[in-house]
Amino acid sequence: MVWGSVGRLNTESFRPVRNSPPATAFNKLTFYGRMLLDLQVLTVFRDLRKDLPRFRGRVLDVGCGESPYRFLLDDRVTQYVGVDIFDPQPFERRMKKIVAFDGVHLPFLEQAFDAVICTEVLEHVMNFQLLIDEIHRVMRAGGKAVLTVPWSARNHYIPYDFYRYTPARLTTMFAAFQSVSISERGTDISSIGSKMVVLWFRNLVPSKRSKLALVPFWILTSPLLIASLVIAHICTLTRTGSIDDPLGYTIRVTK
Repeated sequence: MVWGSVGRLNTESFRPVRNSPPATAFNKLTFYGRMLLDLQVLTVFRDLRKDLPRFRGRVLDVGCGESPYRFLLDDRVTQYVGVDIFDPQPFERRMKKIVAFDGVHLPFLEQAFDAVICTEVLEHVMNFQLLIDEIHRVMRAGGKAVLTVPWSARNHYIPYDFYRYTPARLTTMFAAFQSVSISERGTDISSIGSKMVVLWFRNLVPSKRSKLALVPFWILTSPLLIASLVIAHICTLTRTGSIDDPLGYTIRVTK
């Protein structure tokens, strides 16, 4: 296989920051502070905050990682089960007390769960339809699930980033469910702001020594970064801009 100028098959110069739950004072600072810069995480969190507090019964978190959004569930009325791949190393995750699986076949009986969470996972699954069918299988009739996928996002966790899904494709992927609702996260202006952040930080800490001389330039451009972020946050909140090129999509389904 020749990857060539298209990209690097096994290396990544600027990897995503781990998404850890706000379990300690320091983690709370980093979790919520990150949302000032990471519009992808911000919009995922905003959508999950609407749904997860209403979940009841057994809740399955598919591709849970470090379970960053578990705290949004009401522990008094839910029983949480996290599941992720056997080897967390490709995604640099520290996982505890979760069920390991092969990335496709969920090791649970049919209709074992009342609700399912799956955030920013399907783009990393080669056989995504098999996993979606498995989610359908383990959900009880009337059960609900909320899933998120990126759209305007850079290639990440190379070489385990396989897909970007359009709303039309998502509709067919979840056709087995009784109801499917797909909503955009952010607009094209949100996407531009997100890419500005990646551009700035990637050059502020360059991977090559030859680019170190340009670091002062990127420091001087920090006001431009701040201005673009403020605009992006306002446009994300007010849904200003085109929804044809959003940060990503949130899918809400009922079995």
